[in-house]
Amino acid sequence: MYYTVRMTTLTVRTDSGVDHALAALTADGTSTSDAVRAAILAAYRERYYAELRTAAEEAAHDPDDLAEVQAIRADMDALRAW
Repeated sequence: MYYTVRMTTLTVRTDSGVDHALAALTADGTSTSDAVRAAILAAYRERYYAELRTAAEEAAHDPDDLAEVQAIRADMDALRAW
C-alpha cells in the first residue's frame, strides 16, 4: 500500500517572543517544523476542550437537561427496588 501525505507549507512572521519560545522548543534537537506542528495541535486541543467545558457547563444548568436527569434517576431508583 502506498499513502500520499500532503502537507501544507506555512509561512509565519515571528517576533522576539516567538523566536525565544521557538528556540526553547527546539533546543533539544526538535525540528522547527515539528515544534510548530506540536504547538498548533496543542492550541487546537486547548480550544476544543474549552469548548467542551463550556458546553458541559451549559448542559449542567439547562432546565430541560436537568429534568431529564431527574427522570432517569427516578427510573433507576424504581429498578433498584426490585
